[in-house]
Amino acid sequence: MRIAVIGGGPGGLYFAYLWKKRHPDAPIDLFEQNAAGATWGFGVVFSEQALEFLRADDPETVDAIAPRMQSWSNITLHLRGERVEIDGVGFSSIGRLDLLGVLQQRLRGVGVTPQYDTLIASMDQLAGYDLIVAADGLNSFVRRSFEGDFGSSVSYAANKFAWYGTSKRFETLSQTFVETDLGAFNAHHYRYAPDMSTFLVECDRATWRRYGFADKTAEQSRAICEQVFAGTLDGHPLVSNKSVWRNFPWIWNEHWSFQNMALIGDALHSAHFSIGSGTRLAIEDAIALVKALEAERDLAPALARYEAMRKPVVKKLVTAARTSADWYERFPEHMKLGLMDFAYSYITRSGRIDDARLRAMSPLFMARYEASRGERALQSSGNKV
Repeated sequence: MRIAVIGGGPGGLYFAYLWKKRHPDAPIDLFEQNAAGATWGFGVVFSEQALEFLRADDPETVDAIAPRMQSWSNITLHLRGERVEIDGVGFSSIGRLDLLGVLQQRLRGVGVTPQYDTLIASMDQLAGYDLIVAADGLNSFVRRSFEGDFGSSVSYAANKFAWYGTSKRFETLSQTFVETDLGAFNAHHYRYAPDMSTFLVECDRATWRRYGFADKTAEQSRAICEQVFAGTLDGHPLVSNKSVWRNFPWIWNEHWSFQNMALIGDALHSAHFSIGSGTRLAIEDAIALVKALEAERDLAPALARYEAMRKPVVKKLVTAARTSADWYERFPEHMKLGLMDFAYSYITRSGRIDDARLRAMSPLFMARYEASRGERALQSSGNKV
């Protein structure tokens, strides 16, 4: 079977690597429209759970990535000059370009040379391939060419965000919530290298409009965000890399394949950055597609198996991501809560964590939260007396 992979992000690279590793004689080509060293954004995050999933299938790749990662076990929230840590929430991060470099090296190691600076602008360029794996991201050319057949839907979250980096080192995955005269902002920040961190700034549309960001240049926007988060950045600048204001796009496809084409990663579905699972999902899609192709003799049943086995898992996570995003679209309201109630609302926002799980996962935080709740109950009963 001759395979073409469109897109040189983590999902496309990993699928091509895994397929060639398991099938050394199989012809496979990978096409990427950008240069090998081009990427947007800064760091990407994996939960401990995600890394263990990958290790079960491919410990060698995890061993290649792990030494380059930054890891921590807590989340830190900042609100009104106060902070609270939520323990037991393990994450690791790596620079997106660093991750791509590891996967590119592993792909070349199994005998595939990615074809960079190669734009696929017509499906005629892909004639002769038995399978086309569309890993070409949110703006997928393959998906857009057959969106009716894939059952594609695209919508957008209401909040605005801009993805920056900074030389300020943060010890954990952190969230800083700031109220200004013109509205509220939130920053998602975490280190992905010893001397670099991701710093993603978010605000609701009303705040974005009051600041006039629509009429600001990228440099003016960056300067305003530096001022808003001056206390968090401690004099470190924000670094831009295509850091323009965006609305998060919700991508979903009811049909995961059409004819000899299969979608994976962001071309297929998107998960809000607040749960940090986009890269994980793309790599897991690649693993699932390889397994489905190996389980069936013919392509059509293999692609049907891929969708049947993977879709329920992804749908569950995407649903949680939408619930999480809904919380962020109301974060100015949540900021009115007391610190501990705010933190509890934050950590339970996706609906996947109940009190029992939180006690087991984050015992120190939960003890502090329940103590604060008990104190409020006593104060309330005393007031009634």
